[in-house]
Amino acid sequence: MKIAEVGNIIEFKDGLQGVVEKVNENSVIVDLTFMENFKQLEMEEKTVVNHKRYKILYGSND
Repeated sequence: MKIAEVGNIIEFKDGLQGVVEKVNENSVIVDLTFMENFKQLEMEEKTVVNHKRYKILYGSND
């Protein structure tokens, strides 16, 4: 399993996407305002996602 880095774009929970802001031991903190439809979703700006629960879409190597 590849762990995301700060600045990576990840996808999790059936299509939600965000930018990784901080990497912790077991999770990442993600900024959700990256999504075009963020305001319609009425969610918090940031969330925590376990490393096992996301897929890296765009990494620093892409």
